Amino acid sequence: MNKTIAEFGTLDILINNAGTIRRASAVAYTSEDWDHLIATNLSSVFRLSQLAGRHMLERGSGGKIVNIASLLSFQGGILVPAYAAAKGGVAQLTKALANEWAGSGINVNAIAPGYMETDNTEALRKDPERSRQILERIPASRWGTPQDVAGAAVFLSSSAASYIHGHILAVDGGWLAR
Repeated sequence: MNKTIAEFGTLDILINNAGTIRRASAVAYTSEDWDHLIATNLSSVFRLSQLAGRHMLERGSGGKIVNIASLLSFQGGILVPAYAAAKGGVAQLTKALANEWAGSGINVNAIAPGYMETDNTEALRKDPERSRQILERIPASRWGTPQDVAGAAVFLSSSAASYIHGHILAVDGGWLAR
């Protein structure tokens, strides 16, 4: 991050998009998998937000932080205990940072993608039974795309979202509406 600031002189927007998933039952979930998922999906969000927030506060002209949460910020999921815990943590961290920094003009929000066409969902999409079950529940009747999330990120990073703080925006094809 310091290289970015040195090169461009400032940091106005941070999108925390790192993430990974490992599937296993809770009783079979390894400590190593748990630690890796929490470090990647939650701790990195805090550390990068902390660095960006510090810079934005010192600069005094606000900024935007957009965290990528998940549909599982609201639901428990199946066979993904660390992922669900981390993404639930991202949602709460987003709210905590928004409470702390909104008065300084820093917007902290999150996007909660639903079932997207990514590497993380490849196994689900390749399983005809599970894919059918998922698609039957999504009112939009399709898997989301990275472009669907990108539009939400552009909005939350823009001046149009200047009075939005601590919001978790579901981009899920209507999944949560059912």
